[in-house]
Amino acid sequence: MKLSRVLPIAGLAAVGATVANAETITVATVNNNDMVVMQSLTDAFEQSHPGIKLDWVVLEENVLRQRLTTDIATGGGQFDVMTIGTYEVPIWAERNWLTPLDNLPEDYQVDDLLQSVRDGLSYDGTLQALPFYAESSMMYYRKDLFDEAGITMPDQPTWQQVREWAGKLHDAEQEQYGICLRGKPGWGENMALVSTMVNSFGGRWFDMDWQPQIDSPAWQEAVSFYVDLLNDFGPPGASSNGFNENLALFSRGNCAMWVDATSAAGKLFDADQSKVADKLGFAPAPVAKTPKGSHWLWSWALAIPASSDSKDAARQFITWATSKDYIALVGDREGWTSVPPGTRTSTYENPNYQQSAPFAGFVLDAIQGADPTDSTLEPSPYTGVQFVGIPEFQSIGTQVGQMVAAALTGETTVEQALQASQRATERTMERAGYLD
Repeated sequence: MKLSRVLPIAGLAAVGATVANAETITVATVNNNDMVVMQSLTDAFEQSHPGIKLDWVVLEENVLRQRLTTDIATGGGQFDVMTIGTYEVPIWAERNWLTPLDNLPEDYQVDDLLQSVRDGLSYDGTLQALPFYAESSMMYYRKDLFDEAGITMPDQPTWQQVREWAGKLHDAEQEQYGICLRGKPGWGENMALVSTMVNSFGGRWFDMDWQPQIDSPAWQEAVSFYVDLLNDFGPPGASSNGFNENLALFSRGNCAMWVDATSAAGKLFDADQSKVADKLGFAPAPVAKTPKGSHWLWSWALAIPASSDSKDAARQFITWATSKDYIALVGDREGWTSVPPGTRTSTYENPNYQQSAPFAGFVLDAIQGADPTDSTLEPSPYTGVQFVGIPEFQSIGTQVGQMVAAALTGETTVEQALQASQRATERTMERAGYLD
């Protein structure tokens, strides 16, 4: 049947005019599963907001960060919505690069957002980005493999125990690896994990005088442990594996253990996406000398750059994509284990989510228990658990991440990598005026 037989000609003309006059906003986001789901719901947004069209730019994490940082620093105006995190928000807001999100509509229910997540996305008491999902870190493990090996998971595992278990469960010939961890270089990739390990081994990025501590014994011990653990009991090519690659490996049953973001839990417990959904156990992120800073705090959020020419349309989109109604929409269409986690109290009070997500309370506790103001054993001058909240950290963390990856592949020793990282970071901090 032709559409003209259903709608009057005048109606068709009106629809055509609406589409022709629709305002297009460009949304830049990361290629994580939750954002892929968001993109798949484009029709739902455009049908409820007929005057707005969405144009998507979906990129790998490291590439996204580079593109967005360049665009916003130069006022390029390529994007109307940017997917950024708790690292960028306060730094960019201080420079007036973001559009403040005050006077949000009452039905958005700002007070429903978790306080720790709101605080991380605010500057001078005003939200600068809206949380799409939030996460801490945790350990996933195969309960069937643990049972077969006679291993009992304690309430709080240690990194030394993790190494012992990995040795018992590693079977490379069967493509069963004792542990999977991030190895892909990047301040938000391998260094997110390595920083939490350094914290727990008693280290810190800087002392109270902003002197880098990367060649300290604690860093040496933590990074050596990490490199040896992955080389002995990790998958081949670990230096190429970030969050998405390890999620795929664990979902296929190739990892006995995996320490990474709590946001992966919903995918791993979904039998349609995970071969190990019925075998999955979870525990807190491992600790070494101290529990401080052993699990991170992060939120992927949607922000409107000050350079956007479509701020009102962008605001309509980000309030839609981070709303209670959006979470309900994903729950209805994709299943409740697939809803964006970690942002709203109401999600964790929802019986549908509680029933579908046995990890819900555990994840909420991990998010609320991470303290970015007190993440190191010795005092440090910065905020952040898995990052340092200063503008220079993006380049510092990426450079150190490349050095650590080089140690992982054997291109250099851990000692050489950390010494080179120390020197490079000292130069950066001197140029930036932190050091005399």
